[in-house]
Amino acid sequence: MPAISQVAYRPFDSRWSEFGKITMDYPRRELLDHVADRDNLCLLAPRQIGTATWRHVLIADCPAESCLISSDTKSQNQVFPLHLATGAENLAPKFRDYVDTTYNHHYTPEEVLGYVYAILNAPAYRSRFSEFLRIDFPRIPFAETKAQFDALSDLGWDLVQAHLLRDVPAATPRLGVYHGKGDHTVEAVRYSPEEQAIWINKSQNFAPVPQAVWDFHIGGYQVLDKYLKSRKGRALSLDETTHIGAVAEVLAFTIDQMARIDEAYLDAFPEQAA
Repeated sequence: MPAISQVAYRPFDSRWSEFGKITMDYPRRELLDHVADRDNLCLLAPRQIGTATWRHVLIADCPAESCLISSDTKSQNQVFPLHLATGAENLAPKFRDYVDTTYNHHYTPEEVLGYVYAILNAPAYRSRFSEFLRIDFPRIPFAETKAQFDALSDLGWDLVQAHLLRDVPAATPRLGVYHGKGDHTVEAVRYSPEEQAIWINKSQNFAPVPQAVWDFHIGGYQVLDKYLKSRKGRALSLDETTHIGAVAEVLAFTIDQMARIDEAYLDAFPEQAA
């Protein structure tokens, strides 16, 4: 693998990292060899959390920092690669047999991942199993019919693509557009609900950003607030100002997609309706 590689550092915030024996105290080759410099996807989720609300899931396509989802040591994410370094799928044979037999169909690993990602992003699932999710790995219920599985898999896969910023659904009007003249320095991050704007200094802001998008959390982080405050005292680059708009639109899509996922989830598991 290259000595310098990108790492998923925080939600929608990648950083460059040096991988070497001199700078890394514990490189964890048993994971890195399956992920670094490979075309692979990793599901990120913790075994337990130290907060009241479970929203601790994300996807990554490069090595992930252990605090990507939360800096709370109890909520640090585990990494589940979709494929192994050999190219084989990272699905247990018994689990693969169960899925194939249940739906009389051989799903691709990506289709299975889409289903799992949908379940973990379903508000009704998070609410129904909130106490269990705080103390152990998520357990995935499986829909009774193939049609229900397919619906959730498709919704989850679309969310995977959005969270990887591979397919960013454009909002109308566009969200998080950069406004104002100045030196682009993040002096103090302030959100104005009246203006639906995120101000980074006295003259420059990102707008419109709806309140729900500004408030959106992944794990322990308020996504846009964390991204900007991590750059306090720095001048934003053109790539960063464009990136913030893309993230705002992804978060808006996520909010809407979670509602669609919830509808499909409750169709599959009506007994869990409130």
